[in-house]
Amino acid sequence: MTAISLGPSPARRDALARRIRLLVAATITYNVIEAMAALTAGTLASSTALIGFGLDSVIEVSSAAAVAWQFSAREHAVREAREKTTLRIIAFSFFVLAAYVTAGAVRSLTGTGEAERSLPGIVLAALSLAVMPFLSAAQRRAGGELGSASAVADSKQTLLCTYLSAVLLVGLVLNAALGWSWADPVAALVIAAIAVKEGRDAWQGKGCCAPQGAAASTASAEAVDACGCRPGCDCCG
Repeated sequence: MTAISLGPSPARRDALARRIRLLVAATITYNVIEAMAALTAGTLASSTALIGFGLDSVIEVSSAAAVAWQFSAREHAVREAREKTTLRIIAFSFFVLAAYVTAGAVRSLTGTGEAERSLPGIVLAALSLAVMPFLSAAQRRAGGELGSASAVADSKQTLLCTYLSAVLLVGLVLNAALGWSWADPVAALVIAAIAVKEGRDAWQGKGCCAPQGAAASTASAEAVDACGCRPGCDCCG
């Protein structure tokens, strides 16, 4: 029987780890700026949605920082040892986000406070909608090939920020153009439900199957896709 290896080589693992560190640094930098802009615009417009979006950016920074801490280790074995702790931090970030978004949505639906129109908020949401999908996809591909559940989970956190950007943009535009203040909180509740699911998956370590480093026979080896993920795994999305 011919032996094959389904995992990346040590040199490839190091290259993927460097790529993830760069993507995480870019994510943190962007989200710090985004958080300051959204919190300022939200406060000026009395917009719960914008303030919630700003706090989501703060949570995204904490999630990315956890991955940065994990991948700051040069040794692959140390990075693997930090995986579980990193996943716990990311899962907690998802749960905090879901709780805040739900509370803000309920507050808006019950008519507590009325947000003013915010052109800066619309511009910020549109910009995030353009930037975040690329950061998320790049990190998810790298994390999937490396077999890092934490990197994939953090990419989902970034993708969730994309969804929130779309929800925020629609809500702000409808509020500005038609006065439909209920659209944003209803969609936000759907996002909160997604955040709970992703948080649960991160807590349980789901979302990506680590590539098999040991040799396996071609007769018994499972098929893998372009990202190195086996059937039933969710590395590439």
